[in-house]
Amino acid sequence: MTFTINDYKRAAEYISCASPCKPKVAIVLGSGLGGFAQRVKNVLHIPYSKIPNFPVSTAPSHAGEMIIGDIDGIEVCVLSGRFHYYEGWSFEESAFYVGVLKLIGVKSLIITNAAGCINADFNEGDLMLVSDHINFSGLSPMRGTNIEELGSRFFDMTDAYSTHLRALASACATNMALNVRQGVYAYMTGPQYETPAEIRALSIMGADAVGMSTVPEVIAAAHCGIKVLCISCLTNYASGITGRPLSGEEVTKLAQKQSKTLGDFIEHIIKKL
Repeated sequence: MTFTINDYKRAAEYISCASPCKPKVAIVLGSGLGGFAQRVKNVLHIPYSKIPNFPVSTAPSHAGEMIIGDIDGIEVCVLSGRFHYYEGWSFEESAFYVGVLKLIGVKSLIITNAAGCINADFNEGDLMLVSDHINFSGLSPMRGTNIEELGSRFFDMTDAYSTHLRALASACATNMALNVRQGVYAYMTGPQYETPAEIRALSIMGADAVGMSTVPEVIAAAHCGIKVLCISCLTNYASGITGRPLSGEEVTKLAQKQSKTLGDFIEHIIKKL
């Protein structure tokens, strides 16, 4: 599906009419991390199915709704659930919400995900600030006719994962006595987990973690000029590292276990933005 600027505007207008809030910060909740939504006060729930042109989440543990309200008086927009290529959505559809966030005034986007750990020096359960990504899918949400109202035809990806926001998050982690890693996220389309050979190749290329989300949205955010902070919850070692078979249930279970720690961390960051 190819979107026009009017498609983005219709979605943005629906959200703006539904809520008087003008959030400058948005948070995307990944697999097993939906518990953060309970921290939002003065809440308005908007099902994705009600927002014009929005895809609908089908992945397990993704609620599929936008939550608008405040955290400690700071207006936020929380997306509980996202859209993946493996569900059948295109990159453009997966990242559609980012252009809508731009139009409603969002300046900073905090993205969370559950990821497999490749770096043997990291541990299951660690949180990792993503510093860069590897995308060998050959896909981009900005393929096709460029929408100038959202961003330029050609755009830089050097600071797609904001250096400023990572420094702020690192300072917050230090204040909380929280050991947070930094590393490179490799994107694979899924839904199958990676083979041991693929993980060995990604390790050689410099990847520290691997997952099936995030990259389409980050590309769109770079196009739109939205600053991104991405936090991965390393829920398991990637294929071939421990010899254990991988399962979605294991990923969700550990992500849920770390949900409070991640929620405290995000809340601390929001207060400093």
